[in-house]
Amino acid sequence: MRALLVEDDPTLAGFVAKGLKEAGFVVDHAADGAVGLEIARSVAHDVAIVDLMLPGMDGITLIERLRREGIRTPVLILSARQSVNDRVQGLETGADDYLTKPFAFAELLARVHALIRRATAAPPSTQLTVGDLTLDLIARRATRGGREIELRPREFALLEYLVRNAGRVVSKTMILSHVWDYAFDPQTNVVDVLVFRLREKIDRDFPARLIHTVRGSGYVLKVA
Repeated sequence: MRALLVEDDPTLAGFVAKGLKEAGFVVDHAADGAVGLEIARSVAHDVAIVDLMLPGMDGITLIERLRREGIRTPVLILSARQSVNDRVQGLETGADDYLTKPFAFAELLARVHALIRRATAAPPSTQLTVGDLTLDLIARRATRGGREIELRPREFALLEYLVRNAGRVVSKTMILSHVWDYAFDPQTNVVDVLVFRLREKIDRDFPARLIHTVRGSGYVLKVA
């Protein structure tokens, strides 16, 4: 999953970004609204976390621009403004939720997951299952056929992305965008290397393959 964080306080931004990354998110950070808008235009995000008091373009204007341009990314406002009028204005502008500072990160993460579930119509579950493969999103564990599979964080992130898109072909560019939080040359082989490592763990010792190559297009995870 990919999150856009628009927050000008470097300490707070670092804290939130670190927590999101540990929870399996790729995080794009912008310190002002104008940069946040440019990032939102160029990369699809599963959720956006937006402060209201930003230099240059403020958070309300940013959210208005996103909605005007048809960008429907769920938005969580994160703000020190606590009045009812501020919350009402933020929600009426197009935000989906409002969390005031100071806050507990556990609550922020729960609200982020709730927004993503609502946007994707996903069931409120902490597990994803395809065939005999199950991912525990809280413990960050994978099992297949009842056997636990030890995965590195990047391998788990790729597998989660494939499972969330089960049955759909995802390109190398899409994988780069969602699994890594920095840009690569599209011709790089890092995706191929990571897919190979994941296949060795997910498919090698099982009779049916789950991860399939679609030549010229990318990869798809499906039960054959």
